[in-house]
Amino acid sequence: MQKFYFILIATTFMFACNNQKTAKNQPITYPETAKCDTCFNVYFGDTVAEPYAWLEDDKSLETENWVKAQNKVTYNYLAQIPYREQLRKRITELVNYEKFGTPFMKNGKYYFFKNNGLQNQSVLYVISAVETDNYPSLQNAEILLDPNTLSEDGTVALKSVDFSRDGKYMSYAISRSGSDWEEIYVMDLATKKLTNDVIKWAKFSSIAWLGDGFFYSAYDAPTEKGKEFSNVNENHKVYYHEIGKEQKDDKLYYHNKNFPKRFYSAVVPDEENALFISEGGANLGNRLFVWDCDLHNVNMFLDGTLDIPFKEIASDDNYEYNVVEMIGNNFYILTNYNAPKYRLMKGDINKPNIKNWVDVIPEGEHVLTSAGFTNGKIIATYDQDATTRAYVFTEKGEKLNEISFPTYGSAGFSYDKKEKDIFYSFTSFTFPNTIFKYDINTNKSEVYIAPKVDFKPDNYITEQHFYTSKDGTKVPMYLVYKKGLKKDGNNPTLLYGYGGFNVTYRPTFSTYRIPFLDNGGVYVIANIRGGGEYGEDWHIAGTKMQKQNVFDDFIAAAEYLISEKFTSSQKLGIIGGSNGGLLVGACVNQRPDLFRVAIPAVGVMDMLRYHKFTIGWNWASDYGTSEDSREMFEYLKAYSPLHNIKNDGTPYPAILITTADHDDRVVPAHSFKYAAALQAANTGDAPKLIRIDVNAGHGGGKPISKTIDEQTDTYSFVMWNLGIEKLRIKN
Repeated sequence: MQKFYFILIATTFMFACNNQKTAKNQPITYPETAKCDTCFNVYFGDTVAEPYAWLEDDKSLETENWVKAQNKVTYNYLAQIPYREQLRKRITELVNYEKFGTPFMKNGKYYFFKNNGLQNQSVLYVISAVETDNYPSLQNAEILLDPNTLSEDGTVALKSVDFSRDGKYMSYAISRSGSDWEEIYVMDLATKKLTNDVIKWAKFSSIAWLGDGFFYSAYDAPTEKGKEFSNVNENHKVYYHEIGKEQKDDKLYYHNKNFPKRFYSAVVPDEENALFISEGGANLGNRLFVWDCDLHNVNMFLDGTLDIPFKEIASDDNYEYNVVEMIGNNFYILTNYNAPKYRLMKGDINKPNIKNWVDVIPEGEHVLTSAGFTNGKIIATYDQDATTRAYVFTEKGEKLNEISFPTYGSAGFSYDKKEKDIFYSFTSFTFPNTIFKYDINTNKSEVYIAPKVDFKPDNYITEQHFYTSKDGTKVPMYLVYKKGLKKDGNNPTLLYGYGGFNVTYRPTFSTYRIPFLDNGGVYVIANIRGGGEYGEDWHIAGTKMQKQNVFDDFIAAAEYLISEKFTSSQKLGIIGGSNGGLLVGACVNQRPDLFRVAIPAVGVMDMLRYHKFTIGWNWASDYGTSEDSREMFEYLKAYSPLHNIKNDGTPYPAILITTADHDDRVVPAHSFKYAAALQAANTGDAPKLIRIDVNAGHGGGKPISKTIDEQTDTYSFVMWNLGIEKLRIKN
């Protein structure tokens, strides 16, 4: 579940230089937020006041005026930080380098994404496979789709591209202003012109091509104007769209009326001899169905009947079943069914039930994260202590060799079972995303595209530490800092965490961190429970009635950094987004003495009502809901960031909340209500501000210009409040 041009630089700098003391010490006058004295909700006989419930209507004039007033106060504060514009300039310089995505093959051609440096959105290129023996030839590639031409401000983002199996068409999905809503278009690859096909109100959709058409998932068009980004999403449906037809004529192929709050997606293997339907949203995993018909008989298939005899082949949705590949009659499933660290299994389409599946790659010591078929072999990636490891197996599951990587990091492979060329990307904290070409026969990798970034990796150190949480659990963390750092307890430190939804955070590169590191900062990621670092058991240990483990792990990480003299409570900041915003908010309430700065970004801050908005109900498998039972209600209320803000004079850290007006995943009302409650409480004089971006969403697809603005403001706030009074620029 992540995040303008304001005042003229010269004016801002002069004003800030004359008001350094004001930026740090003078109490802030916050906008007055109206309270509703008669607003409340009742849970199992307990009444919970909702004084800021009116902020849930993010389209009202009152909320709009509140947002403007809050932003005015926030940007006035940020403008007084003396090096904010200097930091913006440095961040812009660092971001401005050529970035390549991993090349991938489709129908005998290469496709890849490239950003020249400061383009708001990366551009999709195409080139003939025969011309790609070396990197310089990619410079001759042709632009296939430039999302930057779809909006003036770069807020239209490309979400996915998919290709028909005959190479005639490419479908692509876009989102506007960061919303999860998608529009799907189709390009004729021979002419590079759009067809008349347009799909709207798609969301959380795969695209599964079959013949001259594709399956997609969508909701009915919203009927209440102004509620498109906040109303609960229900009745997800799988349709088939035939090229040349209008969306209203699309055939409905799957819809389970008994379960309106579930997701459905389609998978069609290359052989086109089966249609798989995945149903998720009710539990930690999904159910899996298959229609093992002759999909090549398109005329029969397009009758659109809802009486299709789908077979349910995996019914226990406590587990995940992900279709990886199909070869002949055999389909391959990556699953954690009775295997918390996952395994690769094989089934026969003629007897597809899970009871007949057999292991190809059994569960091992580490978490199996992906498996892909190429050149008659399988490349499997694993998480080992939150870093990627990769191995080559035979199709029978016999391990052949390991693929070596430069250091701790994250790797992602691109290949096709019909093509011999294999590419992968690799990145780490001090290793910019680099494209390698891999020879599976010799087990050798060579650098294919290496970016040129204005920093010196050898000047920095990456370490992995293991610390002990409250209940004795060993938890890993990564630390990155510049060589020569003194462990004297006086280093500005920024601790990141997430801890949810089986998500693993591995080392990755970001230019935005470099100025912080160059100014003596220590950047830390704690791989706390709730994530997927050690498989499903690690995930479950941070869910529902065990969610406190997540907060305990994060607090223990902070205490470890202090005890090891990397930092002190006066030099320690914490940051997290979405579920990580919840983490930051909860930990600030529980241990406000431990932190100097906190950045809860696009956070889930109201744990009693989160399931009432858009797709929030889908998070119940991790959180539980306030309607489940009195015990669950009391547990959620006990840590909900909104409901546990102290009001007794306890000093809180400096807090900058970030959200966006088009966030339809974690609706901005979470952050609005939390900010209003913070500002009304007696928590000391440190700033409690909220930055509300416009024409932006949860974080996906955010244009570089907006990202630079957001990162500039975030790091300015963090560094200033951690005591960095003068900015050092070069490393």
